[in-house]
Amino acid sequence: MAASETLDVAIIDNGGANVASLRYALERLGAPARLTRSPSGLDVASHVILPGVGAARDAMTRLESLGLVGPIRALRQPLLGICLGMQLLFESSEEGDTPCLGLIEGRVRRLREAPGRPVPHMGWNSLDVCVPSPLLAGLDAGAWCYFVHSYAAPAGPHTLATTDYGAPIPAVVQSGNFYGAQFHPERSAACGARLLANFLGLRSGSCA
Repeated sequence: MAASETLDVAIIDNGGANVASLRYALERLGAPARLTRSPSGLDVASHVILPGVGAARDAMTRLESLGLVGPIRALRQPLLGICLGMQLLFESSEEGDTPCLGLIEGRVRRLREAPGRPVPHMGWNSLDVCVPSPLLAGLDAGAWCYFVHSYAAPAGPHTLATTDYGAPIPAVVQSGNFYGAQFHPERSAACGARLLANFLGLRSGSCA
């Protein structure tokens, strides 16, 4: 599925190691993306992606040092947080007792380790769609996606889809124009490509 030529996709350069594979995944959809570290780079974007790998406190410190916290909160364009980027959308994280962006209510907490369920949760898990959403359009029931994470967001009215890891945990979330995927769409084959294509199809003012 090719993206419209009018798209201007900005990836927030927050030091994540998955940026190259994410840009490649977007290029395959016909949507070359640019990296940005500046508020002005967000203002002109049609779509914004907040990736993240690593620790919540380090990621928030970097966003603060770049002067991006306020501009991210003020966005009206569709934003997609990926993995840690999704967790940063919430009020806080148990990891380092870190205040986050506060765009979605709740506190991110560490997964509980159990026999057969190591932490980090790493590998392929299926999605269970809870709420129909344009972001999930066309995804087959039980679609498989690739996860790598040690912390999980809380469930709530923002939860669009879950995955099972001893209990249902949010895998896709939304609050207004802010979306999140706990899994890595750039590493999730057809499922991930479809989610990214759906994200590119979202427009400002249509995300309520």
